[in-house]
Amino acid sequence: MNVVLIGYRGTGKSTVGKMVASRLNRELLSTDVEIVKLAGQAIPQIVEQHGWEHFRDLETKICQDLAGKDGLVIDTGGGAILRSQNVAVLKHTGTLFWLTASVETIAKRIGSDTQRPSLTGTKSFVDEIQDVLRERTPKYQAAADHVIETEGKSVTQIADEIVARL
Repeated sequence: MNVVLIGYRGTGKSTVGKMVASRLNRELLSTDVEIVKLAGQAIPQIVEQHGWEHFRDLETKICQDLAGKDGLVIDTGGGAILRSQNVAVLKHTGTLFWLTASVETIAKRIGSDTQRPSLTGTKSFVDEIQDVLRERTPKYQAAADHVIETEGKSVTQIADEIVARL
């Protein structure tokens, strides 16, 4: 059974994933890292040259590939839940943990991230986070087996909570 971390970027999936993988003596794989390897390009270049739909197609292929393995900790991109087939394959072999944080905390954590292009293209940074979260929250809720609030908690506390729920 895989441990699958879902949630908006900046909620701690990558950092927490490293600790959970270490504690469980499992391999950590990131869907975004795997997409970059598959495409041979950074995410901003993939989106700029081929568009978001192509990026999502690559993401779906990676989700299918990773769901075919066992004993992993999988750190998904924030939009992996946008396609129901991604959720279905990840749930088939995994337990999905939705990591959450406030808009303000997310903005602080990802304010300097240059590896992800804008999702809306026209909004302010905080407005984009709010709008995207408003759209995705029902999908995260529907996909999640467990919800883990990361606000005000250390990485150790969050990892402890995930391991305890397994």
